[in-house]
Amino acid sequence: MPTDLRSELRQRKPFDSLQQEAHLNLVRTFALLQDAFEQLFKPYGISNTQYNVLRILRGAELGGLCRNELRDRLLTRMPDVTRLLDRMEEVGLVERARESTDRRQVTTRLTKQGRRLVDELDEVVAAEHQRTLGHLNKTQLASLVALLSLAREKL
Repeated sequence: MPTDLRSELRQRKPFDSLQQEAHLNLVRTFALLQDAFEQLFKPYGISNTQYNVLRILRGAELGGLCRNELRDRLLTRMPDVTRLLDRMEEVGLVERARESTDRRQVTTRLTKQGRRLVDELDEVVAAEHQRTLGHLNKTQLASLVALLSLAREKL
């Protein structure tokens, strides 16, 4: 039986609207998924956002990406991508280099260590996806994806 958000939050009053209930369900679900993945990545010494950077840079392959391209591809808004990349560079997961005549253009790439880590996490992340969403069937998952995409259209 699905958990009712009002019961989960021990809220007695009904929600103001169905839109509010949907919004709060999204926020609550995101928070729980986010927490699960933070715990998953903790033993590897990275955060959700750092994993996202590793995943994006792996997709960019050897060409790498500049900071703004990377920022635009992140799943969640990150106010200081430079500082995030500084920390990742300090621990050897990424490297940055100026490669053009434009000194502002800095390309970020995965290091071998960063590539090994993101590759190692593939199975771990797939298992967590299965644990957190595996109880939904393919039709339910496809509906969820379609509804979430539809909800983002106006944002």
